[in-house]
Amino acid sequence: MTTFTAMANNPPDPQSVCSPITSSAIFIVATLAPGSDPADKVRAWSADVAALTRSVGKRVPSGNLSCVCGFGSSAWDTLFGNPRPASLHAFREFGAQGRRAVATPGDILLHIRADQMDLCFELATQLLSSLGDAISVVDEVQGFRYFDMRSMVGFVDGTENPAGRQAVNFTIIGDEDPSFTGGSYVLVQKYLHNMSAWNELSVEAQERIIGRTKLSDIELGDSVKPSCSHSSLTTITKDGQEVKILRDNMPFGRPGAGEFGTYFIGYARSPEPIEQMLENMFVGRPPGNYDRLLDFSTAVTGGLFFVPSADLLEELADRKP
Repeated sequence: MTTFTAMANNPPDPQSVCSPITSSAIFIVATLAPGSDPADKVRAWSADVAALTRSVGKRVPSGNLSCVCGFGSSAWDTLFGNPRPASLHAFREFGAQGRRAVATPGDILLHIRADQMDLCFELATQLLSSLGDAISVVDEVQGFRYFDMRSMVGFVDGTENPAGRQAVNFTIIGDEDPSFTGGSYVLVQKYLHNMSAWNELSVEAQERIIGRTKLSDIELGDSVKPSCSHSSLTTITKDGQEVKILRDNMPFGRPGAGEFGTYFIGYARSPEPIEQMLENMFVGRPPGNYDRLLDFSTAVTGGLFFVPSADLLEELADRKP
């Protein structure tokens, strides 16, 4: 059995999980083709992701191009075997029919970010070209930054994101899983919004659903904010301390097709807090007291992935199950 060892005095560098927020992004979810040849190609490709990102990024050094690559649970077993990340598992579904966090196929996630869409586009093209028919893309979303960091429903997004050292502490694995120090977990969902119904609500009604003021982005007071508000149900505490995740959500859409959406992407050092948020939203806290934003938003995809450290991503080219 192969073991991955993180040197205590020389911890591995994470991938660009905590990169600055950018104005453009492409999210790609792909499945692995069956057979040993596709697996060999993906393993070899993993060593080239960082180099391809550097090569494309050199064209516009100020463009803040980055790429995060993650692997799903079954893909990890197929590609790399044991040891495996301690908390990696298939996406857990929550809720009931009509209001459900659904699981959809996905073995590889690429989260490509830059301040220019052409950089994202070029890197996506190069990465997918290298993989060829070893994978099939099952979902691809081009996201954009909407005005002053607002979501598709008009509220500022990511206000409670941790920053600096706190962001690293909440997202990057430490000694709790020594073989995978420097890694992270990422959960993604694509939401579609009924904007016609949402826009029929008064601003005050929207604010009660979100739990913040729309214009000034101030959290509503406890005496006013409903317990079923989005902000109430996505606030997680453990041992008296708030547990944060790092969101880099992006709006997307096709006005001509009536498609308006939000691509949710959350990073954490364990899937537990994100999954607790989803359970609170879709089932309710207590059950039945669900997130009323889901009356206007439908999750159409769902996937959980492990993001190895940058060092391990390159080493994985030489690992076989």
